[in-house]
Amino acid sequence: MRHATTTYPVHELIRQRWSPRSFTSQPVAPDALNQVFEAAAWAASAMNEQPWRYIYAHKSDQESFQKLVDCLMPGNQPWAKNAPVLILSLVKTHYDNGNANGAALHDLGMANANLILEATALGLHGHFMAGFDANKAREAFQIPESLQPVAMLALGYVGEADHLEEPFLSREKAPRQRKPVSEIAFHGQLPA
Repeated sequence: MRHATTTYPVHELIRQRWSPRSFTSQPVAPDALNQVFEAAAWAASAMNEQPWRYIYAHKSDQESFQKLVDCLMPGNQPWAKNAPVLILSLVKTHYDNGNANGAALHDLGMANANLILEATALGLHGHFMAGFDANKAREAFQIPESLQPVAMLALGYVGEADHLEEPFLSREKAPRQRKPVSEIAFHGQLPA
């Protein structure tokens, strides 16, 4: 596994979480998938709105799975189509009273973080993608205007990197990197 090398100690699940492009054909059990959605359900949420929604398909559900694959940008389709599960995350952008929910995207991010950490605890890995056609997804799944498609996720068990073609093989084997804490967290104010 490609565990993160951190400057400061962090929880082992955070170190283990990474975004592979190579997946085995092993299916994700329905109970395991429900468990990761349960983890998402318990994310923090402004006014307990819980604005996240998910559309998913197992690879064995060929019609729904292919509709999700077809929504992906060409750069993601070659590898993501091999994942055993694809998930489209959506967010409800307004409260029921019609007011905009300014925290909706934040809350979806919290739910997705819970989801992926629970998946990691189960030995699953996922790769989130912004590279998809939201309008195509809206049409394919008859998504109402009240919901905004935000990200897609390929979820499954990590496969051998050598099964990937370029440029994905090189990306899969590239060292994991993050900006240092000194570039993202500032005491008192942002630098001038």
